[in-house]
Amino acid sequence: MIPQDRHVPERLYLARHGQTTWNLEHRLQGQLDSPLTADGIAQANAMAARLAGTGIGTVCSSPLGRAVQTAEIIAARIGVELVQVPELAELHHGEFAGMTWDEIDEQFPGAREERAANRWGWAFPGGESYAQARARARKALSSCGWASAGVPLLVSHEMIGRMLRAELRGLDAAGALSLRHPQGVVFEIERGAERML
Repeated sequence: MIPQDRHVPERLYLARHGQTTWNLEHRLQGQLDSPLTADGIAQANAMAARLAGTGIGTVCSSPLGRAVQTAEIIAARIGVELVQVPELAELHHGEFAGMTWDEIDEQFPGAREERAANRWGWAFPGGESYAQARARARKALSSCGWASAGVPLLVSHEMIGRMLRAELRGLDAAGALSLRHPQGVVFEIERGAERML
């Protein structure tokens, strides 16, 4: 078991998994899963090429299949160990997982408006909120610090990725929610400063 003490690396890389079939269908994935598309696999290979020679010692991955598949491609290409870190999993979307927003509007009228009124504190029914996930992001960063030999690459998801970056950069809730992390993009974060590869 990885200790949960505060042991955050001074420098790390952060990537989102490649495109999936549910991304194309605009379905919320949360902690459910769908496979990478051909474009998603190409994105993983392109990120691996950009990360060669950057000094990454370990790839830490969310345990969800789409992240693991992306992480495996990158780890194999740069020749490092892959470690799964449960706290890197995407926000839990609860009852909304697997649904489109049109389906949610039909089955959960008013939910979209409730979420818009309090995006930070609103929790997916049966799932979690950004506020809850921020605490999990802190644990994930510490876990990756303990698990890594050298500079780590974290492969995760869009929503938890916002929380990871906010934690590393010291952003408040509004700053965290303003972040975007498209697929195929890698961020290098060192001592609170971020740049895109």
